[in-house]
Amino acid sequence: MKAINVLIAGIGGQGLVMTTELICQAAFGEGYDIKSNDVIGLAQRGGRVWGSVRIGKNIYSPNIPEGEVNLLLGIEPMEALRWQFDLKTEAKILLNQHQVYPTIVQQEQAVYPEKEIQQMLEKFDSLALDAFKEARECGNEKAANTLMVGGISHFLPISEEGWLKAIKRTYPEKLQAVNEKVWKKGRDIAQQSEFV
Repeated sequence: MKAINVLIAGIGGQGLVMTTELICQAAFGEGYDIKSNDVIGLAQRGGRVWGSVRIGKNIYSPNIPEGEVNLLLGIEPMEALRWQFDLKTEAKILLNQHQVYPTIVQQEQAVYPEKEIQQMLEKFDSLALDAFKEARECGNEKAANTLMVGGISHFLPISEEGWLKAIKRTYPEKLQAVNEKVWKKGRDIAQQSEFV
């Protein structure tokens, strides 16, 4: 099996580490070799963060080779845009449309790159949604990343049962039910769109 490379892009405080952990737990539970890497740098200041998960038979490095990203999970649109040149031609993007303006945009020293983000979405097979809104409707907007993982779950060789077991291993008991609900909703949204 050739490696499947997942990149997660966001800003500090958006739950990137937990999202990476959920994907790793699911893949490991199904018997795959996995390597992951979280670059959390300025996480406490809302700075740029990203993580990688590589899934396959034999994985030797957590670092995704340049131009080899299969799936991009954009927790924040501008942060996802930074990685467009690392995507394979047939890559898929699941993007949370909720924008978090960096300081230079807030201070009107730069413009948020909405046009460029739209161009990226048009170039690749993409699904953009308001993950916070969808998760809020299920009971907890903080579960937005789990909803997005549900959306990309169709493209990973992991059974539905494997994902649900991973949710139980990743989240405290009091958060398991809502995370299962939003994961299923994300999976359904992707299934009902042209994304899958």
